[in-house]
This record gives sequence, C-alpha cells and structure tokens, in this order.
Amino acid sequence: MITRSNLAEQLREYQIRSKHDWASVSFFSSTSNLSSSRVDVVVFVIWELVILAFLVFSAVSLYFRQLRLAFILLCVTLLLLLCMKITKQVRQARRKKRRMLLPLSM
Repeated sequence: MITRSNLAEQLREYQIRSKHDWASVSFFSSTSNLSSSRVDVVVFVIWELVILAFLVFSAVSLYFRQLRLAFILLCVTLLLLLCMKITKQVRQARRKKRRMLLPLSM
C-alpha cells in the first residue's frame, strides 16, 4: 500500500541519487548544468577537444594556404558543434520527461 511516508522516502532517495555537488565544465555551453551526470560531462569534454583540434588544424591549413582544406575543416567543426548542441538538448528533454514520471502526489 502506498502511504505518505513511502512516497516521502522515495522522493528523498531520488533526490539523493540525482544530486551532484560539482558543476560540469563546458567551454561551449552557455550555462553550467548542475544536473548532468559524469558520463555526460566526459562525453562533452571529448567532443569539445575534438572541435578544438579541428579548429587548430584549420588554422594550420590556413597558414599553409590550403583554403579548401581549411573550409572543409571549419564546416566539419560547425557540424560537430551543432550535433553536440542537439544531443545535449535531447538528453535534457529525456531527463526532464523521466523526472516527470516520478510520483509526487503528496
């Protein structure tokens, strides 16, 4: 039988599980997201390092006057950045939807 104390205990356990005291360090994100998991942070840091590498490679190719290669690398960088933003929004929407399934009828 579902009682008020059971619901309060479930809510307390959920809040303890989902609480993170560290902020995600993201160079390309506009806000630091406190509700992201460590796996998300690692994935996005790797994405950001790849994007930074593509930017450096495009600058080097501009230095060696390879304009076509620099343009291609910049396009790939912008596509990666766009994919990263879309992936982040999808994960946040999925997390918000999952959070709404928690019973809060107290």
